[in-house]
Amino acid sequence: MKSPSVRLKEYLDEHDYNDIHSLAEICRKHDNVTLKLEIEYKLSLGSEKSGNINSINEFMYFDNEKLIGYLGICDFGGDTIEVNGMVHPQYRRQGIFKKLYSYVEAEWMNRDRKRMLLLSDHDSDSGLGFIKYTKAKQEHSEYEMYLIGEGKEYKTDNIVLRKATNSDAKEIARQNTIYFSDEINEENSEYTDEPSKEEEILLPEEEEKRGFTIYMALAQDKIIGKVHIELQGNAGGIYGLGVLPQYRGQGYGREILLQSIYKLKEKNAKSIMLQVATQNENALNLYKSCGFEKRSVMDYYVKTK
Repeated sequence: MKSPSVRLKEYLDEHDYNDIHSLAEICRKHDNVTLKLEIEYKLSLGSEKSGNINSINEFMYFDNEKLIGYLGICDFGGDTIEVNGMVHPQYRRQGIFKKLYSYVEAEWMNRDRKRMLLLSDHDSDSGLGFIKYTKAKQEHSEYEMYLIGEGKEYKTDNIVLRKATNSDAKEIARQNTIYFSDEINEENSEYTDEPSKEEEILLPEEEEKRGFTIYMALAQDKIIGKVHIELQGNAGGIYGLGVLPQYRGQGYGREILLQSIYKLKEKNAKSIMLQVATQNENALNLYKSCGFEKRSVMDYYVKTK
């Protein structure tokens, strides 16, 4: 390296986005791995910045003006942050990732988030090797799945997807608590009626400005579940899909999924992706039956304060 430097920022701008996207393409092709960087979403957050730096989320390592390393924090609320990044293949084993991680860890310690999730593709030897160095413990893994071809017939009429408003925020938080407990603990017998104290309320109308649209699923005018839909360019994503416990086993999950596909195709999505915990066999079988196939596995490792 001729002239190394580190740049720390709260938000990404267009120039940062292009640099990170170019580096990600190099790493993906070299390593044949998936990177969950969320930079499209984070770029949209930058458009709302106030000018005051409240926290650091973007950690970039340069050689002159060439981006050779990146580590980013995704903070979706609750008590957890997610961290993912990469180093240019030609600049590895020079301590770049360790340097960036030291900044990330210091930033995490200054926040009120109790947990930090470190993400790595299951087939990334370098990623998993670094996580081993951090002494984080594996928590869970997720399949990344893509809709193949046109998928199954996706127009149904037994439920209605109503676009959520800010008045639905508490119900969305409550459902997130239920579904998160289901996936991580694999227990369906105990549920909480309220979000955890650490849970931050997600405002649907604000999320829509960032490319995410949240829908409440209704059957006979009763809320039975929800789903989050993302469209960035021509790439569609389906997240946060869930059915409340008392309405399960009636085919509502399939109908929410099919209507979500329909909505994304209406918006000209060329690809549709979703993620599912590897241990969630019911959801995995549902997604397969609707035309989705597994592409990669993302491992989540956790550190706690």
